[in-house]
Amino acid sequence: MAGRRLVMLLLAAAFLAAGAAGSKPSAKFELIHREQPSWDEVARMDQERTAFICSHARRRATEAAARGGKPRAKAKAAPADEAFAMPLSSGAYTGTGQYFVRFRVGTPARPFLLVADTGSDLTWVKCHRHDAPAHAPAPGYGYGAPASNDSSSSSLSAAAAAAAASSHERVFRPDRSRTWAAIPCSSDTCTASLPFSLAACPTPGSPCAYDYRYKDGSAARGTVGTDSATIALSGRAASKKQQRQAKLRGVVLGCTTSYTGESFLAADGVLSLGYSNISFASRAAARFGGRFSYCLVDHLAPRNATSYLTFGPNPAVSSSPPSKTDCGGGSPAAAAAAPGPSGARQTPLLLDHRMRPFYAVTVNGISVDGELLKIPRLVWDVEKGGGAILDSGTSLTVLVSPAYRAVVAALSKKLAGLPRVTMDPFDYCYNWTSPSTGEELAVFVPELTVHFAGSARLQPPAKSYVIDAAPGVKCIGLQEGDWPGVSVIGNILQQEHLWEFDLKNRRLRFKRSRCTQ
Repeated sequence: MAGRRLVMLLLAAAFLAAGAAGSKPSAKFELIHREQPSWDEVARMDQERTAFICSHARRRATEAAARGGKPRAKAKAAPADEAFAMPLSSGAYTGTGQYFVRFRVGTPARPFLLVADTGSDLTWVKCHRHDAPAHAPAPGYGYGAPASNDSSSSSLSAAAAAAAASSHERVFRPDRSRTWAAIPCSSDTCTASLPFSLAACPTPGSPCAYDYRYKDGSAARGTVGTDSATIALSGRAASKKQQRQAKLRGVVLGCTTSYTGESFLAADGVLSLGYSNISFASRAAARFGGRFSYCLVDHLAPRNATSYLTFGPNPAVSSSPPSKTDCGGGSPAAAAAAPGPSGARQTPLLLDHRMRPFYAVTVNGISVDGELLKIPRLVWDVEKGGGAILDSGTSLTVLVSPAYRAVVAALSKKLAGLPRVTMDPFDYCYNWTSPSTGEELAVFVPELTVHFAGSARLQPPAKSYVIDAAPGVKCIGLQEGDWPGVSVIGNILQQEHLWEFDLKNRRLRFKRSRCTQ
């Protein structure tokens, strides 16, 4: 997550099936961004998340070598032109660097505000269970669990307390959902598929319990089950009045009865967009064209600025699958270099077992004002302890030391004429105000370009890497990460771009967009 990195864990596999008929349906998840957190806090949480990503990649490689790959269960595919989407927006108005999605779950369906997280494989919601297991309550914030006297509760800000109170009103109650099915603790799903499930199993039919730990010290605890998510489908030529609802059945869902830390005060839980057998993204994408896409509005956009998280083909960036002739003789690089629709660019999507559930890409280099910087190639090589991922849950882009130093040296050289100021957590900040007029200076910001494999180039707007850090102050909005390690392209550098993750064809497509509709 932006700031409070939701680090992945558990969950079981279940099939997704759309439960509504209709010809040529399409639909949307609306992306929602929430008051600007302190940059010091954002940087701290991003660094902790990045440290987890690096340790996670090493652990994944070891585990995969020990047990070998397991076959994935496949859901029945929907017609090629089907899609659905959910509203998505920035969470800056709540003081976080995350993006939020509106998600409806249960029968009857209830709405929740979840963090859209490409680094999570567990979808969970704050939950109340009348039969919560005795071990579920823990110091922190409880739902259907005894309240705690933990001192961290007393240190909450008024805004955080208000967010917690608002979130408390939206707790999920599985006993009131006709489609909720608990996963037994004696099942193979619990014992073999959920690495973070608890060993406690009072009776074979007791619900499978979990303790989901995050790098920042936060934790979510509860039980695992499956339920239905409700989506709105509509035909291509249909009006909003003609939209129909459908059910995605068997969605793996964590029912969090207690949690610690302030990471989740502003949201009701997490929507897992990571690459995993049990994540919502992988299962929904498998049902709807093998792909999903999102467009992140400016992270400081007002609360009503909305874009969408879409599952299924997105005409703005989607292209046709490779032809049979391409499969035989065309190279992956050549396929990636093929131009997408409406100016979309594409590059291979690396679904590497060492990176899962994160999405990795091959970076060939970074340039500033057209000059390719001297960054060792091994920095971008997964085999050499490097690599790069896109992460919707990290705010500031984190570059490992060799890449970070080269980039900030090139950018700061171009900005050397501006007065330097000191502002944590950034290394390079500038007074961007005219001493004579008090107005913002009209300064040319050097162009930063990230070069991906397949000749695809990411050229973010200047505000995505020379960011507004305080009134009259701009900073180079990048963070230094440890080397060896993984570089992380955060959501601020991704903003105002439409991104499509084509899991079926292993392609990442992207193009500039204002994101609002």
